[in-house]
Amino acid sequence: MIVLLLTVVSLSVSSNSFNGPVPTENQLRWQDMEMYAFIHYSLNTYTDQEWGFGNEDPQLFNPSDLDCRQWARVCKQAGMKGIIFTAKHHCGFCMWPSAYTEYSVKNSPWKQGKGDVVRELADACREEGLKFAVYLSPWDRNHKDYGKPEYVTYFRNQLRELLTQYGDIFEVWFDGANGGDGWYGGANETRRIDGKTYYGWAETFKMIRELQPNAVIWNDGGDRGDLRWVGTEAGNVGETNWSTMPSKGDTPYQMLHYGVEDGDVWCPGETNTSIRPGWFYHETENEHVKSLSKLMDTYYKSVGRNSTLLLNFPIAPNGRIHPNDSLRGIAFKQMIDEVFKENLATKARVTLKGDVTTIDFGKPTAFNRFLAEEDIANGQRVKKFTLEAFVDGKWLPLKDALVEDGKDGLTTIGHRRIICFPTVKATKLRFTITSYKAEPIIKRLGIYLAPELTADIPNSGEKKSSALHIFFGSPKQMFIDWDTDQTFTTFRYLPPQDTKDGIITHYTLWGSTNWNDWTKLASGEFSNIVNNPIWQTIKFNPAKVRVLRFEADRLASGERMGYGDIEIK
Repeated sequence: MIVLLLTVVSLSVSSNSFNGPVPTENQLRWQDMEMYAFIHYSLNTYTDQEWGFGNEDPQLFNPSDLDCRQWARVCKQAGMKGIIFTAKHHCGFCMWPSAYTEYSVKNSPWKQGKGDVVRELADACREEGLKFAVYLSPWDRNHKDYGKPEYVTYFRNQLRELLTQYGDIFEVWFDGANGGDGWYGGANETRRIDGKTYYGWAETFKMIRELQPNAVIWNDGGDRGDLRWVGTEAGNVGETNWSTMPSKGDTPYQMLHYGVEDGDVWCPGETNTSIRPGWFYHETENEHVKSLSKLMDTYYKSVGRNSTLLLNFPIAPNGRIHPNDSLRGIAFKQMIDEVFKENLATKARVTLKGDVTTIDFGKPTAFNRFLAEEDIANGQRVKKFTLEAFVDGKWLPLKDALVEDGKDGLTTIGHRRIICFPTVKATKLRFTITSYKAEPIIKRLGIYLAPELTADIPNSGEKKSSALHIFFGSPKQMFIDWDTDQTFTTFRYLPPQDTKDGIITHYTLWGSTNWNDWTKLASGEFSNIVNNPIWQTIKFNPAKVRVLRFEADRLASGERMGYGDIEIK
């Protein structure tokens, strides 16, 4: 039997037996935030990189108009309830004047070395009524002791600074990228560590809980934190999404993306993605800010699937959020408000019989969104349900239009589940819970009519390459040739979207007009491409070529380079 805790009906909660995990007070507060912002800003902003190597000059950091209050205002207007700031990214440059390193804003020209971006943003968040949190990269490509025990002490000392000098922190965010190439104090070498054991997470977590007892911990490394990554940075979590996980053991993609039905700890998913293709600002992405329809799709596939949405706004070199990003973010919040402004269920007659809830509108009514919420304070219970619309005297099944592969998508509810389907005009809607772990407790139902959004229109500047042939000279070497000489400045690579095998992480691009004499056009790494397999752009000086040779110097996995698409401009 279902228990409904709704304003449209009045039913009491009956006794039930449920022995599964339940959220802590911290996790409940966090889940209720629903949407909050990431802010990526560092030396990468001035070197046009995603991952700095660790040897970038602090003199590069000198924004002309840094305004953390603008960041906070934009995020608030975009519907964000808080901000997580990249206090230190992989390059090791600290956005606060840390006492433990010279590689920080205190040795930059900005404010004559007297500035503190973390302080300014923490203050701005409190002025705007937003919560504040910090990202501290465990990996540090600058520090000479990274990989040694001494670095762990340094890492904890910096964490202590952030947790004691800037007020209440709602979340502590540790990136899962650990070890690899780096400057490391001039060593210029590759260092490998075991991310599960090197940092001593148990001791680190103990310190966080002592210094910030109300914070939740996101961790993709060793010990299980309070929250989990959902296995992708594309902005979606599985249509089936359990907030429980096993307390021990490895966490493959399937576990991260869908949770584990019989997990023994409460560890809900946080969906992180950027409003642009990359995490840091790149001028070439100014016209590639996600469309309103894409942002709404992300909302439905994150908040609407029992997750939260952590949406990144990169800071431009002048120290502000770019107008394209701010306008799109504000439009996003306005569209959410428009979609959910009127709950049609509040004007209908709601009846409950066994496991079936019927919502009778009394007349043909158009709708295309269904919302349900469990009282997760008592655990996550619903495994599967069905939806049916009563149209012209017949019950017609509804399915989640955002789920592919022929599935109906009607599995798990949790904190919030939103089902999208083509507009129907029906007199009734029937909601039936067909499978559950214990007596379901539903605290909210909603039915809405969302306005139709037009499909995304491709950017006119992104035209397909006119290459006549693409072929492989070896498993790690691609050739693209033309009938006549061509002049190009840009090569774009889309990695495979359904596998990590073949993803190119390090590359070299060559050009030739005669197949004999080759000129190197560019080389480097595609930072974070495995976790965020989006279009990668290589810019180079104008080159006249008849053939390009694209070489995979290193692959994420596998023996043969792979690609989803190629563009040359």
